[in-house]
Amino acid sequence: MKKTLAIFITLLVASLIWVVFFWQPEKEHVTLDSSGNMTGGDFTLQSIAGPVSLSEFHGKVVLIYFGYTWCPDICPTNLAMMAGALSQLSEHEKNRVQGIFVSVDPERDSVERLATYTDFFHPTIIGLTGTENIINDITTRYGAAYQIIKQDSATDYVVDHSSETYLVDPDGKLAEKLPHAALPDQILMSVRKYF
Repeated sequence: MKKTLAIFITLLVASLIWVVFFWQPEKEHVTLDSSGNMTGGDFTLQSIAGPVSLSEFHGKVVLIYFGYTWCPDICPTNLAMMAGALSQLSEHEKNRVQGIFVSVDPERDSVERLATYTDFFHPTIIGLTGTENIINDITTRYGAAYQIIKQDSATDYVVDHSSETYLVDPDGKLAEKLPHAALPDQILMSVRKYF
């Protein structure tokens, strides 16, 4: 018993020493405010199934979220809320709504990784990516913001980004910007205005 206690105390002291002298926490993820002239508009990006254009969803309400799969908290929260809303749709409504997750981290987010990531939240959310230039153009037109922050950590860098969900109406026009962590009921209320 004394030997077990001594080992436990030694491990505890060693852990405390490591935390005090060696541990360097990752930079806290920051949400950027989106601003600018939000014009929206059509775009084409890559999915695991090939190119996908926003115009393919004409007649549907489209929910677009810009983020990245390595995001520790903000993206999972917003995608979980989107998924909660999509799960509450009636059978008739399900065919009238599309969720899209656009990665602002094309260096690390392959179409395969995006497909796995979005499927975890909801099977109808599509993960899309493209070149940095195309993503910059789309985020600018939608009023989204992001910036890569280099750091010394296991992930090499984080991406600070805006956290709103963009609602595109059935005519393909950017209609609303939903706030970070909008609850599923709030999302549904906005979506159903366009049916």
